[in-house]
Amino acid sequence: MGADFVLPHNFDTNAAAAVDVVLSQEANRIGSDIHKATLHTSPWIDLIKQSTFPEGMGFQLSTLVYDRALPLQGLGINLSETVAGVGSTWNAMGTTHGTSVNGMTAGQQDQSHATGAGSGEVSGDVNLIDFTRQLKTYSLERSIIESPRISVEELRFAAHRTEQLRAIMDLLKEATRNLWENRYREQYGKQCDNIVYCKATSSSTQTGIEGTALAALDIDAGDGSDDGTLDVTANISNKILDDVYFKLVRGGAGINSYGRENGRPVFSLVCSSEASYQLMTEAGFRDDVRYNNAKVSDLIAPLGVEKSFRGFYHLVDDLAPRFSGFDTGTDLLTEVQPYTVTTPSGSTTNKVIPNTAYETAAYEAAFVLVDNVMESLIPAPITNVSGLKFDPVNYKGDFKWTNIPDQTLNPDGTIGFFRGILASASKPIKTSFGYIILFKRTSTTPAA
Repeated sequence: MGADFVLPHNFDTNAAAAVDVVLSQEANRIGSDIHKATLHTSPWIDLIKQSTFPEGMGFQLSTLVYDRALPLQGLGINLSETVAGVGSTWNAMGTTHGTSVNGMTAGQQDQSHATGAGSGEVSGDVNLIDFTRQLKTYSLERSIIESPRISVEELRFAAHRTEQLRAIMDLLKEATRNLWENRYREQYGKQCDNIVYCKATSSSTQTGIEGTALAALDIDAGDGSDDGTLDVTANISNKILDDVYFKLVRGGAGINSYGRENGRPVFSLVCSSEASYQLMTEAGFRDDVRYNNAKVSDLIAPLGVEKSFRGFYHLVDDLAPRFSGFDTGTDLLTEVQPYTVTTPSGSTTNKVIPNTAYETAAYEAAFVLVDNVMESLIPAPITNVSGLKFDPVNYKGDFKWTNIPDQTLNPDGTIGFFRGILASASKPIKTSFGYIILFKRTSTTPAA
């Protein structure tokens, strides 16, 4: 025959899909080793928290997140007086028990509001703590993946059918992993509340973007210019990361860091190999790598990270989001995918190949990964309800062989396919700790 690609059968199934001959029948044209292309893996699956989606509470849930709380000076018991600032007032105590400075009397009233208590207010030198909270909603989403239809009869004539089926199953597993990586990357970016625009001078930070995917963000208005140009002119730099680091520490994110060195928290930066190299070879910072011999935390070490760099573990994600620019009509980023699809000559089957435009895309995004920004909730399989039994569905993407008989198209049940279901809800928590850093990877100028 000599054809490189086998055409599908010319009849349909109930799913209106062709029955593809996915196994080669030309025994003399393939070797005993079945080679397959693999997809790159990334740290997203290992570090995003995963738990079970609660049952019996609907598809949309809410999480209650309390904001930071510290004592407030001058607030008073009835919360009606002016706040003098954050902190607590300390007054000297008297030497005699029961004097005004020792008892809860008008004489103990805070000097910061010495004009007297309000009506019905208990006077006293009291510094109260206000509790504020946010209610954030999230919902369950799913994705269904199916393989081409496969005829069991064709297995009789397939060369090395065991090896070929094993290769197909490995590809399905890799596809599932890739889907989860993309899901977590996209959802984490959506939960981040901050984005940094890297510029040669005066880089800027936009806040309040939680709930908007990076590719759906109004990038022109967001960078403060709204002038039809993307004001991201510089590469990622250690100055930018230093600024983010100290904001996270002062914001209280240190308790959720992935490690500690010399008493300081160490956060994680998820970026491409090129971005990591840019940071480690930036002029004036190379000695930080040479003299850093600190031990990596037990959580990060299995990912292959050997050391931290200026308060961050560099976790390489070579499928990091890249963009060619943005659309001046919609003000949305133009994302470039790392893979694209082609249809080889003489075939009706789509083939996934690397996208050359991804290698030349000018802009890239890196993420500061903090443990408590979000959590992924995956539904548990349901096997029975009130005595009714069901075939359990694994929502993590395990593929099952499915065979659906049909009187006309599949009367003998010899045609089937692989089917996998993925489902999750992204629970937002401390989204103010999440940072996206958008930079121009083709620039030689570090952001300032």
